[in-house]
Amino acid sequence: MSIIDLMAALMGVSMGFLAFLVIGGISGASAWIFYPGTSSGLRSGRILIAFLLGFIAAAISSYLGQYWDLFQSGQILEWASAIFASCAVGCVFTALAK
Repeated sequence: MSIIDLMAALMGVSMGFLAFLVIGGISGASAWIFYPGTSSGLRSGRILIAFLLGFIAAAISSYLGQYWDLFQSGQILEWASAIFASCAVGCVFTALAK
């Protein structure tokens, strides 16, 4: 019985990780692509940094919200905070980098 509980806990962690990787990465990369301003083309290094910063912001906002008891894992507020945080961090990075 404990093996099943351990597997369920690990699946929840890995699925959350993958979801924040996708959500944060897409938000950060799209902030780099669609942010107005002069750009010297699509540099893979800077778009990768925007991707990673979006992922980190999404994961941190989720874990902080759960730590402060604002929401629980899987609630819509968790997804909204992850999307907002990754977009905000992506826009700030892009504004500073362009």
